[in-house]
Amino acid sequence: MPDRDCDAVIVGTGPAGATVAEVLTAAGWSVVMLEKGRNHLLSLDAPFGPMGHVSNDELKMHHRHFLGPDPWLEPRTFRRDESDGDRLHVGEVNNLPSTVGGGGMHADGKLPRFRENDFHAASEHGPIEGAELVDWPVDYDEIEPYYAEAERVVGVAGDAGANPFAAWRSGPYPMPPGADMFCAVLTSEVATKHGFHPYRAPTGVNSVEYDGRAACNNCGFCAFFGCPIEAKGDPVAPLRHALRTGLCDIRPESYVTEVLLDGTGRKARGVRYLDVNGEAHEVSARHVVLGAGAFETPRLLLRSEIGNPDVVGRFLMYHFQTFALGIFPFRLHAHRGRAVTHLHDDPIVPDDLALAAARDAGLPWFRGGIVEHGGASHPISEAIHLPPGPEHTRLMLASPMRDRMAAFTMQGEDMPQATNRIDLDPHVVDAWGIPAGRVTYSSHRHEVECSRHWAPRLEAVLRDAGATHTFSATSPPLPEHAARRRMPNLSPISRHVMGTARMGSDPATSVCDPWQRLHDVDNVVVADSSVFPTSTGYGPTLTIVALAIRAARALAGLEPLRSVRPA
Repeated sequence: MPDRDCDAVIVGTGPAGATVAEVLTAAGWSVVMLEKGRNHLLSLDAPFGPMGHVSNDELKMHHRHFLGPDPWLEPRTFRRDESDGDRLHVGEVNNLPSTVGGGGMHADGKLPRFRENDFHAASEHGPIEGAELVDWPVDYDEIEPYYAEAERVVGVAGDAGANPFAAWRSGPYPMPPGADMFCAVLTSEVATKHGFHPYRAPTGVNSVEYDGRAACNNCGFCAFFGCPIEAKGDPVAPLRHALRTGLCDIRPESYVTEVLLDGTGRKARGVRYLDVNGEAHEVSARHVVLGAGAFETPRLLLRSEIGNPDVVGRFLMYHFQTFALGIFPFRLHAHRGRAVTHLHDDPIVPDDLALAAARDAGLPWFRGGIVEHGGASHPISEAIHLPPGPEHTRLMLASPMRDRMAAFTMQGEDMPQATNRIDLDPHVVDAWGIPAGRVTYSSHRHEVECSRHWAPRLEAVLRDAGATHTFSATSPPLPEHAARRRMPNLSPISRHVMGTARMGSDPATSVCDPWQRLHDVDNVVVADSSVFPTSTGYGPTLTIVALAIRAARALAGLEPLRSVRPA
């Protein structure tokens, strides 16, 4: 056997890559992790403490691309369909952080599990015209012990049994829920009167000291910010665990350009990457794990010309976000806390009104998504949206957007469509001269009609809670809103990206097998949300971590995890 640099090379250090690294190093494997972004998360030298780089700085985080990527250096392109030509927009298109820790670095840590029927929506609910809805090749009962392990590793705070729609659990959450936000308590009480079922959100944010990391201090800078005190466990916890074994080598500012194959074309021998100076290097390994996210992973597969060429990049899904907002005559303090402390799942389990609305729209059914109870703004974000002059000072003191606004965000299920895809732009390149990723995406009528139904129902809750003004918006915009506003960039702003290398049992219709190995190159594993066959109406992160644990344990030859369903 030829000499190799490591047992596995992992592309990406976000929740997927970090999880795989922890599992493999615990099993005695050596791993090299390649991250194209910089490192602001943790020291790579023992004792692997915090770097002290992150702070509650809106300009740094939102406007100066501190966590990357800079859209001028790494542009993405967007179009709705092929009739738009090569592209409508160049620049920022749903960018996730490009840094050690990936998207987990900026997430506010809502970590719900999927429900049983999320894994077999096609067979349970039936087809929808224009969508290629399929069942997952795994089911909830198999994934449950991996969910439990994911919650333990990351550290999830929650209230088992509080959500009446939740799937069964083999045990409690590792931590109790954290402090409730006043605005969420207010909206939850009224939502309950409307027949909905709010509950305390499960979050990967410490409510008590956990795994040597501090409890959350509810500073309010959670969503889209790194955590200065490491109260958020994903992905710092698994990365630190991996580094402590002495078997993990993390290399920031290492841009992977290609997966390298051996002479047979059926096995990967490693990857090629560019360092910060643009010099090329190769890492040889027995296995290659792709955890670069559902945008960058298909882009790398396409450049490397591996994976099913008819499916790679297709079935791109986001979540269709419906925002219902209310302005209140009193202060809500919604800018403090963990961004979201309460959820309700009712739009995922449609009631008679929702089913009737679907039929009226000519659809057999529709499902929305979790509804997040939260606030809306921070000081600078509020300031740039208010008019200039003396009125600006008065409005900043009154704080209508930050301190008097409550918001519901519904993460609506997005139907998988083959026409929604990521491919390589034929003319736009990044700073390294590599073709930019291009999004082709239009919403299905399912999510549009579902949003039209639920927005007024959510606004009604806000009015009954005391809001004097309510309004709603969506991302991407509804067709009538986009036409009125003549928006140049219609790409979604959801940071949930899924489905571009879907897994399945049939190599003709999927990219990966049920264990997330490429059908055509079986020592390449895709560990991120690229493998999702459907989007469901839940945030993807906990399922990414659970699937990554399952795939990594199989790769290492470890016994499957099992759990017992309570009687």
